[in-house]
Amino acid sequence: MMKKMSIPTSRASLVLFLCQIISALDVPLDSKLLEELSQPPTITQQSPKDYIVDPRENIVIQCEAKGKPPPSFSWTRNGTHFDIDKDAQVTMKPNSGTLVVNIMNGGKAEAYEGVYQCTARNERGAAISNNIVIRPSRSPLWTKEKLEPNHVREGDSLVLHCRPPVGLPPPIIFWMDNAFQRLPQSERVSQGLNGDLYFANVQPEDTREDYICYARFNHTQTIQQKQPISVKVFSTKPVTERPPVLLTPTGSTSTKVELRGNVLLLECIAAGLPTPVIRWIKEGGELPANRTFFENFKKTLKIIDVSEADSGNYKCIARNTLGSVHHVISVTVKAAPYWITAPRNLVLSPGEDGTLICRANGNPKPSISWLANGVPIAIAPEDPSRKVDGDTIIFSHVQERSSAVYQCNASNEYGYLLANAFVNVLAEPPRILTPANKLYQVIADSPALLDCAYFGSPKPEIEWFKGVKGSILRGNEYIFHDNGTLEIPVAQKDSAGTYTCVARNELGKIQNEVQLEIKDPTMIIKQPEYKVIQRYGQVSFECIIKHDSTLLPTVVWLKDNDELPDDERFLVGKDNLTIMNVTDKDDGTYTCIVNTTLDSVSASAVLTVVAAPPTPAIIYARPNPPFDLELTGQLERSIELSWIPGDENNSPITNFVIEYEDALHEPGVWHYQTEVSGTQTTAQLKLSPYVNYSFRVIAVNKIGRSQPSEPSEQYLTKSASPDENPANVQGIGSEPDNLVITWEPLKGFQSNGPGLQYKVSWRQKDVDDEWTSVIVANVSKYIVSGTPTFVPYEVKVQALNDLGYAPEPSEVIGHSGEDLPMVAPGNVQVHVINSTLAKVHWDPVPLKTVRGHLQGYKVYYWKVQSLSRRSRRHVEKKILTFRGNKTFGMLPGLEPYSSYKLNVRVVNGKGEGPASPDKVFKTPEGVPSSPSFLKITNPTLDSLTLEWGSPTHPNGVLTSYTLKFQPINNTHELGPLVEIRIPANESSLILKNLNYSTRYKFYFNAQTSVGSGSQITEEAVTIMDEAGILRPAVGVGKVQPLYPRIRNVTTAAAETYANISWEYEGPDHANFYVEYGVAGSKEDWKKEIVNGSRSFFVLKGLTPGTAYKVRVGAEGLSGFRSSEDVFETGPAMASRQVDIATQGWFIGLMCAVALLILILLIVCFIRRNKGGKYPVKEKEDAHADPEIQPMKEDDGTFGEYSDAEDHKPLKKGSRTPSDRTVKKEDSDDSLVDYGEGVNGQFNEDGSFIGQYSGKKEKEPAEGNESSEAPSPVNAMNSFV
Repeated sequence: MMKKMSIPTSRASLVLFLCQIISALDVPLDSKLLEELSQPPTITQQSPKDYIVDPRENIVIQCEAKGKPPPSFSWTRNGTHFDIDKDAQVTMKPNSGTLVVNIMNGGKAEAYEGVYQCTARNERGAAISNNIVIRPSRSPLWTKEKLEPNHVREGDSLVLHCRPPVGLPPPIIFWMDNAFQRLPQSERVSQGLNGDLYFANVQPEDTREDYICYARFNHTQTIQQKQPISVKVFSTKPVTERPPVLLTPTGSTSTKVELRGNVLLLECIAAGLPTPVIRWIKEGGELPANRTFFENFKKTLKIIDVSEADSGNYKCIARNTLGSVHHVISVTVKAAPYWITAPRNLVLSPGEDGTLICRANGNPKPSISWLANGVPIAIAPEDPSRKVDGDTIIFSHVQERSSAVYQCNASNEYGYLLANAFVNVLAEPPRILTPANKLYQVIADSPALLDCAYFGSPKPEIEWFKGVKGSILRGNEYIFHDNGTLEIPVAQKDSAGTYTCVARNELGKIQNEVQLEIKDPTMIIKQPEYKVIQRYGQVSFECIIKHDSTLLPTVVWLKDNDELPDDERFLVGKDNLTIMNVTDKDDGTYTCIVNTTLDSVSASAVLTVVAAPPTPAIIYARPNPPFDLELTGQLERSIELSWIPGDENNSPITNFVIEYEDALHEPGVWHYQTEVSGTQTTAQLKLSPYVNYSFRVIAVNKIGRSQPSEPSEQYLTKSASPDENPANVQGIGSEPDNLVITWEPLKGFQSNGPGLQYKVSWRQKDVDDEWTSVIVANVSKYIVSGTPTFVPYEVKVQALNDLGYAPEPSEVIGHSGEDLPMVAPGNVQVHVINSTLAKVHWDPVPLKTVRGHLQGYKVYYWKVQSLSRRSRRHVEKKILTFRGNKTFGMLPGLEPYSSYKLNVRVVNGKGEGPASPDKVFKTPEGVPSSPSFLKITNPTLDSLTLEWGSPTHPNGVLTSYTLKFQPINNTHELGPLVEIRIPANESSLILKNLNYSTRYKFYFNAQTSVGSGSQITEEAVTIMDEAGILRPAVGVGKVQPLYPRIRNVTTAAAETYANISWEYEGPDHANFYVEYGVAGSKEDWKKEIVNGSRSFFVLKGLTPGTAYKVRVGAEGLSGFRSSEDVFETGPAMASRQVDIATQGWFIGLMCAVALLILILLIVCFIRRNKGGKYPVKEKEDAHADPEIQPMKEDDGTFGEYSDAEDHKPLKKGSRTPSDRTVKKEDSDDSLVDYGEGVNGQFNEDGSFIGQYSGKKEKEPAEGNESSEAPSPVNAMNSFV
């Protein structure tokens, strides 16, 4: 039976039958066949749908196609025929449909804007290109506007609008200063997607007059510049902090529509002080992993390759310490059409059927329309074999006249797809494309693939024959592939010969012969072997091969899978590799690889290089294994083993290790027996009964162990009764009425004979009773049932086999199973030691009632209620365990002035017995905890109101409260201490006769009859008089608690040191430290410890002329630091000099020079007035409007343009608005370098690199009113 299967790509060397579905861009046919067969046109290359061209260069609209016969080309423009012969500026390339519009010689790009479509036609049909929209790029000038300076208060937000001119394509926006340096951006200052510059809050350093927005137009390599914007920041103290407010987008919600496959950009920029932080979430879902990126300091959310699943609500949240604000952007992902199944070329034979399928998807769903040879199918010539069914065209019984090119158009509001697919109806007799008498050579026992590439229409049938007159090949030993290939899975010598391939269809028959030769495999008959060589010696690896006589082998040697070192010490011979003067680096793996044109084999060996002794050169190696093992003197329990040592390889044998194998119980497993000195060649070995012994010997020297010797002959010892009994015998009950006897069974060779069993015996201890015994199989446990509860037993286990018993075993004491104790401890007494500790006593229970191993006693105790509150709460029992036969214990951690209960239980291995009757005891009073709170309210000039809460744990009856207070001055020194006793039933107190505007520290605690509890402290300040400052705005009528703080950090810097001072409010005895570092650096802060409680410190060893950041902290207060301050050290001075400006001789000299200059000016003025009339030109210039003065080349000033001269290119040598020349001879830097030409580059940080070397510009034609700046030089016109 013939097998049919598809051949893998890696094994196919033929072209598949043309009737298979093939790509519309390439027909995989033989080149000679292509020259003979007709084929409809196929578009192979075309310009993009949206084609933006450079208006200064020739326009090239590509359209390339192939077909047989070669197609002719025609074009439409804006839907009508485009006659290129009538336009002298337009030419078509020879043998091509590509159009070239000559702009360089007078043509205008604007005149050729429009929609173009190419048609490639031959006698088999017509293929059409996409609609190609041609648009010249535009870079218009900036709209003139008068910009007023921006006066902004420090901390306010600010938006600097760019509003670039609308170009094609849109420009790239960036902000720079007059020095052509990028303006630094951060979380506070950043550029939006619309090009505007946003300030979350302005700072004094934002003051400058050269905020300049630049627009870069890549296609024309031009840059337009907006007029500089001035920002002046004025400070007000204090700066008011503000919660976040969104600058963009506005409102609480907005919508965004993006197309499938595009990049989704969502932006949120917020104002506020401190600078808000932006966070993004997707409502009801997660942001897509691996496709989500954050840009512009997380103000921009970027999701690449969006799909419909990315639709949803995205929320940005801006937050600072004062609050947050959010905005929800509802994103809808639409989709331009995309292919599900694009139509593919179809090659049919006359009378065959076929289909063209065109399936696309999109959002909204695209509509499908068909064209035939570029004409809508509804008005195309009728074809009875064709039927249109929506997205499918069905062909039935096609004829040669049915050949055509069909176009499928899938479109929706977001775009369209156009695909050409031809139907080519061919009637061709069979052809075999495989060369005649092609020779195939394969290695024996390998697969053989014989090709028969064919073509015909209708599809030919393929048959294979062996020999000229052989019968047709069939059977499981052959595989016939769809592409005509014959596969012989396992080729043998008799598979060689001539094979004939026959292809036939209704139009004819053809055959082809191929030859198959079977070659002998290549083998390495002598492989390289492991070698140990001394340093500086010589080593050789052999690699002797056997191969087919008709194949030419090549031998390659590798070291560690790489080429051999290029060293003359390596000598490669015909069958070997020799290494001379071996060194340590030659150590490694050497591989011999033999290659022929059909196969490859390899073999490897390791070379180990060892140190060579001074003299002579001795090779050290592990010893050779011993040999000629012999057993003599066989006895029941011993035998003598002798052997002959192998070569010790120049390292003396130190010892021999003897191992044995028990082929009866553990065949194949070798055990250690003993070892003897390296000088011995015999050993007397002890044996066990009923073991089938064989022995082997291993020699050991300093290099290592030898291979084991060959095993000795086997020796089976006679059986005997066991020599030993099981170990670890135990008797432990698992239930109250049983006894479980366990033991460790004997191992196989310990049995000494067959039929291993165990005799288990037991009897109750201290009772005149006989032994009870039972014989059990080779197990490890026996259970005795019906025993009394927890009584001692004598237990023993004896081994036996078919030859007798082991020696009498020793007895062990065990116990039957335990049960729960029967009685509770009696006479429970409690002695209260203090308010938190008590001692409990009890009488032990009789041991007989324990009914098990006594493990100890458990005391359960719990608090019933507090005597001071009389309120019950959830009872939480506590347990203390006292091990052994102990009769007392201590109960710690009790609560004072409380009522407790306890009981005692005895514990054995089974569990707890019954509880003793509950015993009640009470703890005495203790000192209370601190009051639950202390609040100070209603401050006046001379009084404060104190409110407090009673202690959480009074621990007794409160008798009173004690209040102590004292004033604190500005240096945190304490004044005299005043103490007041307050009744226990009070909860507030008004302190009068205090000093105004004074800070007081209060200490407050409660007392019981036992003593005073822990105190709570607080600080407060009386208010000033009417001339002082106002009360705090927060919490009117209350004094806010004072927390530690460090404020007003100030610095006084010199060249190499700075004096740091600060103000501190908080607990006394704070240990301060100063941290500092270079401003803007990411290095760790350096830390200096301040001695004592001083509020100043001198930083030494600073670098002159460097900006530093500094902050102050207090030890022991986690995260407690001041805000950062920045200072700058003074410039380095070479030496201290006397200020000559204060010297008398210098002042006199300067006065004389000034007087001389004044006299010269008077003389010049008199001579000028005598010099003639004042020129009219100077008068006109003097009275001209300064806003319309042109830029002067002599002084570099720059005015505004007011008429059409704005669009004239600057003359060579003109200056930029910032008084910076752009002449080539003056500067190598140019704004043009921002373009994307070959030679112009633009760094990421905004700096200019390289120099412009763009194309030469022609002079603009007269009357050209375009507002563009078509060249990089002309772009300078807009720098106003």
